[in-house]
Amino acid sequence: MEKIAQKIAKHSKSILMFALILLIPSIFGYIKTDINYDILSYLPNNISTTQAEKILKDDFGCGTLAMLIVENMDDKDVAKIKDKVAKVDGVEEVLWVDDFMDLSVPKEILPKDMTDFLYNGDKSTMMIVKMEKATGDIKTQNAVSSIRNIAGKQSFLSGMCGILKDTKDLADKEVPLYILAASILILIILGLTLESSVIPIIFLTSIGMAVIYNFGSNIIFGEISYITKALAAVLQLGVTMDYSIFLLHRYEEEKYKYPDDKKTAMAKAITNTVTSVFGSSITTIAGFLALCVMELGFGKDIGLVMAKGVLIGVISTVTILPSFILVFDKQIEKYKHKTILPKFNKVSKGVVKHYKKLSILFVIIFIPAYFGYKNADVYYNLDESLPDDFPSIIATNKMKVDYDMESTNFILVKDSVAPNDISEMIKEIENIDGITSVIGLEKYIGPRINQDFLPQDILSEIKSNGYEEILVNSKYKAATDECNDQIEKLNKIVHKYDKDGLVGGEAPLTLDLIKIANTDFTKVNAVSIAAIFIIIAVLFKSLSLPVILVLAIECAIFVNLGIPYYTGTVEPFIASIVLGTIQLGATVDYAILLTSRFKEERNNGYGKFEAMERSISGCAPSILTSALTFFGATVGVGLLSKLEMISSLCSLMSRGAIVSMFMIIFILPAILLLFESLIIKTSKNFIDKNDLAKETN
Repeated sequence: MEKIAQKIAKHSKSILMFALILLIPSIFGYIKTDINYDILSYLPNNISTTQAEKILKDDFGCGTLAMLIVENMDDKDVAKIKDKVAKVDGVEEVLWVDDFMDLSVPKEILPKDMTDFLYNGDKSTMMIVKMEKATGDIKTQNAVSSIRNIAGKQSFLSGMCGILKDTKDLADKEVPLYILAASILILIILGLTLESSVIPIIFLTSIGMAVIYNFGSNIIFGEISYITKALAAVLQLGVTMDYSIFLLHRYEEEKYKYPDDKKTAMAKAITNTVTSVFGSSITTIAGFLALCVMELGFGKDIGLVMAKGVLIGVISTVTILPSFILVFDKQIEKYKHKTILPKFNKVSKGVVKHYKKLSILFVIIFIPAYFGYKNADVYYNLDESLPDDFPSIIATNKMKVDYDMESTNFILVKDSVAPNDISEMIKEIENIDGITSVIGLEKYIGPRINQDFLPQDILSEIKSNGYEEILVNSKYKAATDECNDQIEKLNKIVHKYDKDGLVGGEAPLTLDLIKIANTDFTKVNAVSIAAIFIIIAVLFKSLSLPVILVLAIECAIFVNLGIPYYTGTVEPFIASIVLGTIQLGATVDYAILLTSRFKEERNNGYGKFEAMERSISGCAPSILTSALTFFGATVGVGLLSKLEMISSLCSLMSRGAIVSMFMIIFILPAILLLFESLIIKTSKNFIDKNDLAKETN
């Protein structure tokens, strides 16, 4: 590594030139990487609800449904809008009352439940828009824009495709603001905590280039989720800033040894930093990779992108950053100033003096924190992440108020099922609490009429490739207990008449999302803790230290995720799955840094209390700077974002950084002092045995 480090220091200008050239293909890759805004599309392909969605798309030409409500307009004018909407690229078909009868015929002739379904008295009418492609497909998203333009202000488009369109538009608008806010706050924090006004700019430029490389290389995945797009940049900024600080501090040390040869000083700094930086990054990478065990596909999406981002960040830290520092060394020295970082001598003495009380405080905090963590509520409804004044949310509320509809479900049964059985099945479904209407062929023509006499164009809408489609509307909102119970009853009735029958739609998909998310939560926590546990065990050759360090960080996670329970806040379900892993992986470095320093000071011959004082005084400034940087990278996004899901995640991450910082500076030292004898017995060479014997004597 030493030879490579010397070459990096020697060819700093060439490295910077090559780094700048690499930005070109990275920007191209970023532009060409698709963004997926449909969280439900990340459900596994082998479950019945996703199979139903595939059949609806492939065999019935229905990628997704939207409901278009038109207010205060004559039927003849509504028909004109319908015809225009039907011609929009991406629209498969539009169904309305004129598909069943001529508009000259009074609508009162239609069955009452059909008029109730299609009309809200004389105030408005509703048409069903079948989209050709899936909810998040670009063709569907463009179709939503076209429909809104055609229909005008008197119309409201409801459905997941409209919600995703609004999510996409808002996310695309806000993401640049996230990066800007994170950059400004990080510049301020680094400007106050580092000795040079130039270094923060160099740090941000170096990490910014690494972020662009990471986003550009996402083209290998084809697409990433909008959550990953929104969070990856600020996360990478916050998580990898530590490595830049490590290198700078080491370079400053080496300059005292080689005052006349800065390239040699940098080469030594790179050589000595690589081991600690790669060792530190392994825990962070392991934390992100733990998300890949999720059955929900977006876990793998976030996990791989962020693990790759950390690795790219490490490589950039030992190549691009040293080159920047050497090229701009004169400017760095010229614009040096005092920092506002406090001396931690009093803090270190206070922690050591009261370590037993702080250990008791840890237990006192742990119990209510864990209780809050286990009992905090989460939400699964994607529309709850959008502001109430958005077009899709206004339309959704109108569906609820004017048509008593919150969700629309599909039933697919084999067309070999007898018409009489399907008729009985429909009657049973209508008796389920919360079902507002059931639209099925047998309901309107009766089971005894031969369906072969029906026009083929009508029959093909209902039957295709061995399946018959039935539409079921509910007044219950997806993800609510009432709706979930309704879906379970619906499945039982369908399987009673057709064991291979399928139930699809937003509500059944969301129910599967809830079930899978609960198991994913357990799996991700177990894998991330196990991975970090093993890494710490190998790093320190200890059985007790992994337990102590992981417990300290888990307590910080419990506090962070438990606070919403006591404040009555409901967080997005994604937070409960991914946040613990991110906080564990990102802040375990603080614990490792403090523990390593304590071990080093003990082996330098200091008693355990003095060694801990020196460890806190030496490590606290780095931990404080790192935590504040992570806080700065995320808190701005939390305050700025109108997307509740993104805002909540970033607010939790920013709070988590501060909670973890306090836990490592104040609580972890107390626990290490309390259990030092156990640590020595269960660790290999934690303290030199000769030094320990001298202390004992």
